[in-house]
Amino acid sequence: MSVLADLADSLPLHAGRTVVDLGAGTGKFTRLLALTGAGVIAVEPVRAMRERLAELLPGVAVSAGTAEATGLPAACADAVVAAQSWHWFDAERALAEVERVLRPGGSLALVWNTYDTSVPWVREFQDIYVHHAPRDLPSPLDGGWSEVLRGRPGWGEPQEQHWPNPHPVTVADVVERMMSSSHILVLDPPGREEVRARAVGLLARQGATSPGQRLEMPYTTGLYRLRRLP
Repeated sequence: MSVLADLADSLPLHAGRTVVDLGAGTGKFTRLLALTGAGVIAVEPVRAMRERLAELLPGVAVSAGTAEATGLPAACADAVVAAQSWHWFDAERALAEVERVLRPGGSLALVWNTYDTSVPWVREFQDIYVHHAPRDLPSPLDGGWSEVLRGRPGWGEPQEQHWPNPHPVTVADVVERMMSSSHILVLDPPGREEVRARAVGLLARQGATSPGQRLEMPYTTGLYRLRRLP
């Protein structure tokens, strides 16, 4: 995986180094970080997710903290990573905590998978989702997450990379992804049915009409890196 290879090379991550994974969830990205040989500390506040992570990755240290208060010792990490999570944090407090746990010269890396909206039908699919989202819903798409990082004293210039990351899925997978979004689930039954019909109709216009039909969902993986100045 190119993003993991570049992440490992640039932070760098290898045996003898320590990386903190903020908002680790059940460990989907934590597992990839562990493949680098670095020691990994997963920070996850939700107990059920934390327990599942510990079950799946017994070699990873797990903390019950949050991004804003990890509970970890000062200067304990060479790198901090947030995969698909930074936009949910209180950015000012989270960055102050990152500064506390990083050793001098350490790095912060933020990773997101987002829809590749250069593909017209994918842009239309995302627009259905965004149309029903609360106006204050945190999102990596609005760029607000990056404001606290710009010109922050003690940090180098942010580095940014993007890779195409298509996912093989079925028509049913794509529709279920839309319908399982929290702000779609809270719609009344007619509202949910309208969303489903729009998603199914959009896919049908691409020639994807059977629930089990395979297609490629275009995503883009973005990596944003900043280095703490010594």
